[in-house]
Amino acid sequence: MQLTKIQDFAAQLAQAEATKVGIDPLIVSDPKITVDDAYYIQLENIKKKLEAGQKIVGKKIGLTSVAVQKMLGVDEPDYGHLLDTMVVENGGTIDTKDMLQPKVEGEIAFILKKDLKGPNVTAVDVIQATDYVVPALEIVDSRIQDWKISLRDTVSDNASSGLYVLGGKPTKLEDINLELVGMALYQNGEVSNTGVGAAALGNPATCVAWLANRLADYDITLKAGEVILSGALSGMVAANPGDNFVARFAHLGQVSVNFK
Repeated sequence: MQLTKIQDFAAQLAQAEATKVGIDPLIVSDPKITVDDAYYIQLENIKKKLEAGQKIVGKKIGLTSVAVQKMLGVDEPDYGHLLDTMVVENGGTIDTKDMLQPKVEGEIAFILKKDLKGPNVTAVDVIQATDYVVPALEIVDSRIQDWKISLRDTVSDNASSGLYVLGGKPTKLEDINLELVGMALYQNGEVSNTGVGAAALGNPATCVAWLANRLADYDITLKAGEVILSGALSGMVAANPGDNFVARFAHLGQVSVNFK
């Protein structure tokens, strides 16, 4: 895809984010967009945000559920960049007016102590490179109207990134079995859904290994100190003004956020 077209699509998404008015799916405008084109559209907007003074603090992995992959007709996850402007404190409050159509997911976040660069990164490499894990809430959002997304749309849109919250207690991986970590997501005190670590490609560490290897295609390294959101353990739940969300994880503690 020509650079001017990449820049045009990136500008459309940036405008939607700024105005809080969603746009039609990009693949409606150009059905020939490839996944690689989509990542370059994503990187174009990340470049602009870095030029504006924002900082990359980590990455997020999406589409780790086989069910969601089938729904979108894809056979691999996707990823997006986490920026310092996306962080919300545990128990904090988000103004829904600052987002377009937010949804909440419970995830396990990895905090790295060593760099990871693909190809050929394994789950064992991830475990050795991880300082600790904590429970997280990701508040995903889409600049595509009504969440009518394909893989190429969500990739272009920084993997539908919005905000994220880290909570709980730092836990070393040797103290837990990631595959068996259970999670319950509560919305206003009622259980909204539940999940387990194995829901994310069988093991959240496998998701991080996939990310490191996929990023090698773009010569990007996962850096020590970065936060890696390893993928939702259950479905997305729409957030509305007045909502309170709490995710409780076995062995990891809990994390919460409010909406106004």
